Amino acid sequence: MSQSTPFCFKRFSIHHDRCAMKVGTDGVLLGALAGDENPKNILEIGVGTGVVSLMLAQRFPEAKITGVEIEKEAWIQATENAKQSPWSDRIEFINMPFQEFWINQSKKYDLIVSNPPYFTNHLKSPDPKRNMALHNDGLTFGELAAGVVSLIDTKSEFWVILPPSQMLELEKQFSPYGLKITSKIQIKDNPSKNIIRAIFKFSLFDQILSVRSLSIKSESGIYSNDYSELLREFLIVF
Repeated sequence: MSQSTPFCFKRFSIHHDRCAMKVGTDGVLLGALAGDENPKNILEIGVGTGVVSLMLAQRFPEAKITGVEIEKEAWIQATENAKQSPWSDRIEFINMPFQEFWINQSKKYDLIVSNPPYFTNHLKSPDPKRNMALHNDGLTFGELAAGVVSLIDTKSEFWVILPPSQMLELEKQFSPYGLKITSKIQIKDNPSKNIIRAIFKFSLFDQILSVRSLSIKSESGIYSNDYSELLREFLIVF
């Protein structure tokens, strides 16, 4: 087990020194917001530290959670994090490319979530692990869409977080499959700033589109009430 200083939540801890992408706001938001009703089978595409899956395990006490992670060191550390959590019996992380996972998978999932790599044609860093986490060379939006569609049924949901421009690109990939956007959550640093992230819910069933905004901070620079309430059950600072 890693001896690094973990990122401590109220009910679990995340070691992330061997993961290219550390615990961050994107994952925490996705873990707190994704999912409606009471999903029984959840899939996370691109596990990273494991934080999203652990948050979902806390929120949905009846759910079995599977995560797919291509990078071996991240998979090992995420697995350690899950084993040390209160929900170790309900979480399994698999080390393989998502393309290989879904093409051999007949199971359908109630809820699929992803905080995917999204850079294309950007200058890369010398760190190949960080490149894999940030750049979508290893998992294009087209491959992500094809895989998600193969793993859902008419009652399933797919939740994803991306910057707004990349979300538009992903939306184009889903359009031919008949997936509809049924929820849009627009994330801002504060109410007067531009949208920095979008969290969308895609599904095959018709539903009235829900659109709302969430500001991380108030104009005065402190955490907003909405953000604080959203993460009160998770973050120690609240």
